[in-house]
Amino acid sequence: MSRIRTFIAVDLDKAVRKRTIALQETLMKTGTEVKWVEPDNLHVSLLFLGEVEDREVVNVCRAVEDVAQKHPCFLMSVETVGCFPNPRRPRVLWVGIGEGAQSLCAIHDALETPLLDLGYRREERKYSPHITLGRVKSDRPTEKLASALAQQAGWKGGEKFTSVEQVRARHPEKLITHAVRGMVPKNRLGRVLMTKLKVYKGEKHPHAAQQPAALTPAK
Repeated sequence: MSRIRTFIAVDLDKAVRKRTIALQETLMKTGTEVKWVEPDNLHVSLLFLGEVEDREVVNVCRAVEDVAQKHPCFLMSVETVGCFPNPRRPRVLWVGIGEGAQSLCAIHDALETPLLDLGYRREERKYSPHITLGRVKSDRPTEKLASALAQQAGWKGGEKFTSVEQVRARHPEKLITHAVRGMVPKNRLGRVLMTKLKVYKGEKHPHAAQQPAALTPAK
């Protein structure tokens, strides 16, 4: 049974992603040794599940959809730049969430119970929604990086608004496809896995012999 490194996250739209990549490029000019997150992997994490058996992905998707549909749509703004644990010894570089942070925290908290029921552990650290830009690898002084972070403190990445109701009404199959795409690796293996995923709107499909599972999106 194959296993997939899995996390639940909010994807970024093209405009926000483009601005975030530009910010990474600005910080790169400081010369600090950083392992930067690949552009396609930039996201707002909700929960990290670790290695998940591929047969469990459907159950995880069902749990996520059930929780998400109980929460109203909200505006999410991407803004501010910072680091963990502090500017003197930065280890993780991030951009924060302004408007929508409380809604993300509420969804995170609501996801923990059904995922515990599926056998996943509760995270010990307090959840703080953010987008990881990169992880500092150098032990050398980082005055230039600290200065750049201070200069970018008021950075604005833009806003994202996604209506689940609109997607469900037009293309309900995309809800499942998008959820699975966010869980598979962002590499060649992930692309191969996605070619094997088949999701259809309605009961008609050419895969009766494979006895596919039926999913009923919650209203």
